Amino acid sequence: MPSKDPLQRFEDIPENVARIEQYTHDLNAAAFVQDRMTYDAVERCLERISEAANKLGAFAGENCPGVPWPEIRALGNFLRHEYDRIESERLWLVVERDLPPLKQAVLTALHELRQP
Repeated sequence: MPSKDPLQRFEDIPENVARIEQYTHDLNAAAFVQDRMTYDAVERCLERISEAANKLGAFAGENCPGVPWPEIRALGNFLRHEYDRIESERLWLVVERDLPPLKQAVLTALHELRQP
């Protein structure tokens, strides 16, 4: 069931990052590109992350500054509408380089938001 709760949408981001980490934990860039099922699953999780960022709107930036929210939102559109132009190596860089700090930033923000 879709949620309008911004905290739930915020939680969706590290949840999907964790899924990607689970799917790719034993892979390198070459193995990732060759494993179409994992590649497709990662793309789908990235779309969810992007959609959560989209639906969070200004809440994301207000509660988790320093994260490139416009680029995260744009990634979803790129994956959906420009799928034929996706560079596999670039997608691996997102997984390897960009997702860990995103996950940490959102988890930190969630911790702070839950404080009384």
